Amino acid sequence: MMSYWVLFIGIAVVSWLVQMNLQNKFKKYSKIPTGNGMTGRDVALKMLHDNGIYDVQVTHTPGRLTDHYNPANKTVNLSEGVYESNSIMAAAVAAHECGHAVQHARMYAPLKMRSALVPVVSFASSIMTWVLLGGILLLNTFPQLLLAGIILFAMTTLFSFITLPVEINASKRALVWLSSSGITNSYNHRQAEDALRSAAYTYVVAALGSLATLIYYIMIFMGRRD
Repeated sequence: MMSYWVLFIGIAVVSWLVQMNLQNKFKKYSKIPTGNGMTGRDVALKMLHDNGIYDVQVTHTPGRLTDHYNPANKTVNLSEGVYESNSIMAAAVAAHECGHAVQHARMYAPLKMRSALVPVVSFASSIMTWVLLGGILLLNTFPQLLLAGIILFAMTTLFSFITLPVEINASKRALVWLSSSGITNSYNHRQAEDALRSAAYTYVVAALGSLATLIYYIMIFMGRRD
């Protein structure tokens, strides 16, 4: 069990470092203009139209690093630091979110799988904390409750791992388009790539952290407590 805690703390530390690195990259690359004056909104619209997508709206959403694509209402939602900014960071983030819209339009399989899991994961997330807590308290008298909690948590872990290829593919689509469309050049393309790579690391760490926690609950269920 001690080795688990070492692993768990290690993942937590790495997660914090990755988040700090992403914040620093966001600040750094948000100060570097693309050179063409295009804002994040402009970049998003151009990428969508270049891919023949005209039924997706580009909207503004409050907050920082809150950018996302919503397949339910077909909207690319850009945060305050991206929507009106003409920085290389804004261009990279906007193109990445449009990468999800392209995935949706092209029926990219991992995205379809992730979308199908959203209702299940939403339900699991809403009750699994209480089920897991109750399962641990009643482990000796009602172990089936903890098993149910583990199954619920496993769904969220699966969702985290399915998210990885979806995010990585969206970044690849974004970087290819940014280069081919001339939004980035030989100098700032590396910066866009670095920014999106830093963002991808957060999903990798989150998936590994979820897996480590799932293993911990399985160990409790199997009676391997020190």
